[in-house]
Amino acid sequence: MHSPATVSETLIRPGRNESCPCGSGKKYKRCCGSAADAAPPARGPPPPAGAPRPPFGVASRLASAPNPLEIGALVALVDQSRLTEAEQGTRALLRQYPAAGMLWKILSVALMRQGKDALEALRKTAELMPNDAEAHRNLGAALEEQGQPALALESLRRALESSPNDVDCLVETADLMRAVGRDLDAVPLYRRALQRDPGRVEAQNNLGNAFLKLAQFADAAACYRRALLARPNEPQILFNLSNAERQLGNLDEAADLSRRAIALDPTLSVAHNNLGLIFAAQGHRDAAVSSYRRALALNPNYVEALNHLGNLLFELRRTEDAMAAYARALELKPDYAPAHLSLAFALRQRRRPDEAESSCRAALAIDPDYVEALTFLGELEADHGRFAEAEALFQRAIALKPDYHFAYFSIATHRRMTGDDGAWLRGVEALLNKRLPLSEEISLHYALGKYFDDLKQYETAFGHYRQANELTRRYGATFDRTKLARRVDEVIHRFDAAFLGQVEGQGAASELPILIVGMPRSGTSLAEQILASHPAVFGAGEVIFWDTAFELQKETALVRIAQEYLDRLSAVSGGARRVVDKMPANFMYAGLIHAVLPKARIIHMRRHPIDTCLSIYFQNFFSMGPYANDFGDLAYYYGQYVRITDHWRAVLPSTALLEIPYEALVADQEGWTRRMLDFVGLPWDPACLDFQNTERVVITASKWQVRQKIHSASAGRWRHYDPWLGPLKDALTAAHVPYG
Repeated sequence: MHSPATVSETLIRPGRNESCPCGSGKKYKRCCGSAADAAPPARGPPPPAGAPRPPFGVASRLASAPNPLEIGALVALVDQSRLTEAEQGTRALLRQYPAAGMLWKILSVALMRQGKDALEALRKTAELMPNDAEAHRNLGAALEEQGQPALALESLRRALESSPNDVDCLVETADLMRAVGRDLDAVPLYRRALQRDPGRVEAQNNLGNAFLKLAQFADAAACYRRALLARPNEPQILFNLSNAERQLGNLDEAADLSRRAIALDPTLSVAHNNLGLIFAAQGHRDAAVSSYRRALALNPNYVEALNHLGNLLFELRRTEDAMAAYARALELKPDYAPAHLSLAFALRQRRRPDEAESSCRAALAIDPDYVEALTFLGELEADHGRFAEAEALFQRAIALKPDYHFAYFSIATHRRMTGDDGAWLRGVEALLNKRLPLSEEISLHYALGKYFDDLKQYETAFGHYRQANELTRRYGATFDRTKLARRVDEVIHRFDAAFLGQVEGQGAASELPILIVGMPRSGTSLAEQILASHPAVFGAGEVIFWDTAFELQKETALVRIAQEYLDRLSAVSGGARRVVDKMPANFMYAGLIHAVLPKARIIHMRRHPIDTCLSIYFQNFFSMGPYANDFGDLAYYYGQYVRITDHWRAVLPSTALLEIPYEALVADQEGWTRRMLDFVGLPWDPACLDFQNTERVVITASKWQVRQKIHSASAGRWRHYDPWLGPLKDALTAAHVPYG
């Protein structure tokens, strides 16, 4: 808001057709103006500061309003910063002229400049001078400072009625509307102000901020560019433009703009935070962490940066560190809804669904229309198999925010789409006709791929899946084939038959763990759901452990590794006889697992190579790794998977490893289920055949599929897409993977 008005210009030189400053309601020319015209000119300059003055009111004791000369004297005192004298003199005159609006205005300015409570004087001024825009603006400023934005906006509205073309008032009203979340209402006011004064850089910048809040990123970027024409080296505007370009998916340009802002002002913490978001979107996670930490070094209480750092640590599977960042953010700002929601994500990953739901509902208690939290609550419902309740939440999110992409994505992934989903299709296509952030565009193409696959329009489906993967590759993360091959070489060399013989008997004898391994999308979730339907089995989902254990194994006793892992399983198992750890990528560490836990049972799910690779290609698996988005990389990864699992087949005893072909399982569910139960030492239970009815939390991408009755539709699914799979077949051949 503006600073208190100077009274000299407003009071001494009103226009002849304006309201008289004495508060009579008459035009100046018909009131004090006529007296001023008739008055003799002053005989000299006003008395010097400190000179004695006659008591206020003496010269106009018989008049009906203050004498303009007395008002002028008061104005002079204010302008000379003799504020106590101005206050005392004004109060003296107000005892005689309590309805003189101009006196109340002088008093309000004198009080504001002294830092005193001027609200009563401001209210009286606005009441007695209803057509004085400045009076309403001053009152609005005071009400805003006292935390009464609704009343402040009403005062500014009345100011605009009195002076509809007052640029300052237009901008102040728009600024206050933005402060109370009325960005949409602020936009036309900024535009009116800029039509009258195009050089208002702050208004241009704030109009961009309004567009940014409304997710109109292209319009926001255009405003910031116009502002930069006037101030090309303004760090804050450079940062704002970077923020808009980032959300448009123009990551390289956004990074350059953030770097320019930081070069001009290295202490601009928001620019470091934004650069972290850009790096994260590009897949440069270490650089992103550094940027977030730099932002926090500059501003340790920067809750948004804490939340973003936590989100990245969560992606890096450093869940405990992520939760610590969220806790710190909530300590600083308990009503920060995004941190409650982020914490819910982490709690869900930690298999603490009740706490995850509580944290999500805490976010919604702060902001009941928080669409991201509504959608995540829908995901939590889907985790429990409550898909109708989930869809109701997704639809509510779309009703609140029709351009919220993830709700559309979630609808498509939690049920079979049909030709009756025309409204859904129109909504997605309308979004794709806009300029969207890259991540949103990717999600929508995956969703459309799923939609057209369900409708058996395979060519259209494949086109969307291909576009989603090509867009994902723009993130800049590259798959290092050499690094993977070296890791496989290391594992095969370290865990050969000789080593396994040497460490026999050094691990723990527990039979608690059942580990299900294999390529992603190979049926690992189905196998877990079948086993977890047995009353003696608890399905723990994907337990993050063996990557770290592999690095520690050289220095840590096997029995110690075993105890740490068993403690982790026991903490969530509720006393079950067996606990399933369904982490597909543990196929890399089967030898280590056997050395640490020789009585643990490892179930290896195998599926047709093309079906496996295609199913991965059809999933939005950005967090899995960059190999998932390119047929050549997929085939190479699959080839290394074959190499390491061939090694385990050669060196592990048959009592430790059972291989189950996915296609055989769906063709003979009971036969293979009995083999699994025999392998893990459990008696037959018919509940395993009705696994789709088992009430448990499933958080993988297959949570809808594993709650459907078993069928063979996914076996040989790749044949629907055969016309477009030449590059994948060639790559599998090059990787020495047979697929016939």
